Amino acid sequence: MKQGAQGSAGTGDRAGGPEVRAGSVRVPSQVRAVDVQRVREVAAGAARGEHTRGEHTHGEQPLPRPVVQRSSVRGQILDALRTALVAGDLRPGEVYSAPALGERFGVSATPVREAMQQLALEGAVEVVPNRGFRVVERGARELAELAEVRALIEVPVMLRLARTVCAERWVELRPLAEASVRAASSGCRATYAESDRAFHRAVLSLSGNEQLAQIADDLHRRAQWPLVGGPVTRGRADLVADAAEHMALLEALIARDLDVVQALVREHFAGAS
Repeated sequence: MKQGAQGSAGTGDRAGGPEVRAGSVRVPSQVRAVDVQRVREVAAGAARGEHTRGEHTHGEQPLPRPVVQRSSVRGQILDALRTALVAGDLRPGEVYSAPALGERFGVSATPVREAMQQLALEGAVEVVPNRGFRVVERGARELAELAEVRALIEVPVMLRLARTVCAERWVELRPLAEASVRAASSGCRATYAESDRAFHRAVLSLSGNEQLAQIADDLHRRAQWPLVGGPVTRGRADLVADAAEHMALLEALIARDLDVVQALVREHFAGAS
């Protein structure tokens, strides 16, 4: 080691002197022996996952840890696929391959496949070996069952909230109800679906029960998937009427009119689709 640190004649001149290995780190021969020892310690610490604070070679700033965007891409593709599903661009019974969808979205097949796997877990699609993913075919009976389950969860919670939440908190939700009216007026099913869920999610969040809000939101999302027989089952007039019920429900909650709240909520779920 002393000979390497001092630099000997011969082959070492070929690239500024021979190099000394400190673990997996290659150290130039002109580095002092004490530095070699320090390199060994740092290399050993790095192998153990340790970090030395306040010490950087030659005063250089540490490189920032690269930000991995893969999960972000997957999330964006998942949102795009959910929108396409609600809008009817992904038709029930049809099979879609990850490479073809990836080309459509301008990404590789990997994030598309990962997003599709999530949709499979949610029950929106099913895996078709060596082909891709088939959009699940749903009928009116499944939609009615989802509406019933949602009513069993949300109706008693909304009635409890109507008795306990102050009017000021309900007033804060008025922009969301108004946004759902505007979305319904656009006639875009996907746009309205998002604003519809946002309003219901905000109402249920006042319960303070995050698990309940999440379960209800998942059921709500499933209720928005298209039925067999066509990509769109509700027209603009149906969306506008549905959004109007949001406004009426909010006014009843502000006024603490429990009878009207109960009637509106039950009617809302009876016509949900």
